[in-house]
Amino acid sequence: MPNKLTDKMDFRTPININAGFKLGYADKILMLGSCFTENIGQKLSAAKMNVVVNPMGILFNPESIAETVDKAIEGSPVCESDVFEHNGLWSNLMFHGRFSSPDKQDALQRMNDGISLAHKQLMKASVLILTFGTAYIYRNKADGRVVANCHKLPANNFERQMLNVHDITDRYTELFEHLSAINPGLQIVLTVSPVRHLRDGAHDNQLSKSTLLLAADQLVRHFGNVHYFPSYEIMMDDLRDYRFYANDMVHPSDMAVDYIWQQLRENCFSQQDLALMDNIAKIKAAIEHRPLNPNTDEYKQFITNQLGLVQQLATQHPEVDFSQEISHWKKMTQNTGN
Repeated sequence: MPNKLTDKMDFRTPININAGFKLGYADKILMLGSCFTENIGQKLSAAKMNVVVNPMGILFNPESIAETVDKAIEGSPVCESDVFEHNGLWSNLMFHGRFSSPDKQDALQRMNDGISLAHKQLMKASVLILTFGTAYIYRNKADGRVVANCHKLPANNFERQMLNVHDITDRYTELFEHLSAINPGLQIVLTVSPVRHLRDGAHDNQLSKSTLLLAADQLVRHFGNVHYFPSYEIMMDDLRDYRFYANDMVHPSDMAVDYIWQQLRENCFSQQDLALMDNIAKIKAAIEHRPLNPNTDEYKQFITNQLGLVQQLATQHPEVDFSQEISHWKKMTQNTGN
């Protein structure tokens, strides 16, 4: 028999999202921040949106993110005196390890390519998305500067501190005013990463996340063009279960990332853009499809139909680059003798 009590029970606390901003294919987007930025950035990139994700590498704390924005504004290159050699690799304390190289010139080239890409995208961006991961910083004792990556240097080279709310809001008030002056139409989206920084300890992680949340809230209240997306709250209050974490119990699982991405889709995109996004997903699936027999008339017609669909979408949406897909289906047409 039905249980009237359990029929009325809801074992979730869905988040009411009032994002206050929209994303779309007309936007040019720059995303900076923690590895969660990369998760969502990959979704946007796969949907063929004009997005640049962490062009100087993954960033965790607000100060390093702000310094990266400053560097993107200036566009000034890294020089030889800015890199150091450690464990056979040339690195920079402001860049992620993926920019390091055993060859100094190669490392410099990678870093300067990242700066150039960040500068070009920021100057024309309509949306800047920043994901704060932790309020804890590591300050280089040699010069007092906050570092983005310690690159496995000795721990006693650095001093660990936690930013307070005023540290963050003061820094970003100045930064956002500067951004508004050079790019008046820029919309800024803040979010706090749901990735747990358990190396800080469970209590300190909560203090850190709370600091980030309070700072983000104050900035949203102060600036009309600054918005907040509750990725942290979705993970903590809506999903709220260890089954939504990866095996390390720190990072959100693929299912959790997909769910937060779905919340972003439903709340921040127009129906027209969602329809285009779905068509792009179908095109990608069609390209990955491998027929049992590619010489059938049925498959040849499938190729012709796909080429026609992509060409139609390219005409309807000139802001989206379909050149690779068109080239793929034209090549398939030639190979099958269509």
